[in-house]
Amino acid sequence: MKAAIVVANSSPFITLERIGRQELLPSLFGHLWIPPAVRHEVFGDKPLPGWVKERRLQQPLASQIASVRLGAGEREAIALALELGATELILDDLPARRLARSLKVPVIGTLGLLLRAKQRELIPAVQPLMRELQDHDFRISNKLVANILITAREK
Repeated sequence: MKAAIVVANSSPFITLERIGRQELLPSLFGHLWIPPAVRHEVFGDKPLPGWVKERRLQQPLASQIASVRLGAGEREAIALALELGATELILDDLPARRLARSLKVPVIGTLGLLLRAKQRELIPAVQPLMRELQDHDFRISNKLVANILITAREK
């Protein structure tokens, strides 16, 4: 069985840190790969936690990635996921998720991470953390909130 290779964009680090739950990332994935743009956006010059590995892109961005209007972190994360043959890419930005899926890259978002954390009994409930995310300006549609709560068996 192929070992999991998980690449992350900035959003899961930033949003989970805002609600004090960044520890869910290494608990769920062991370690994460990030490109230089994500390192710059999230960590700046600070040392990386041991569970975060930075990797420079070995090839220039493919034209279908470079031509799309996304942030540098999203573009590089998608390119790195393709380069490494990632088993999962953590992204929240909808246009970035659409592009990644069109390139056959498996995608999960921060809310998907919360669902997985509940399934693995790392958190008791998704709803309070979702509410905290919303309090920190993480936009979630009412329909998505309802679907997440149904999936989490909290509604």
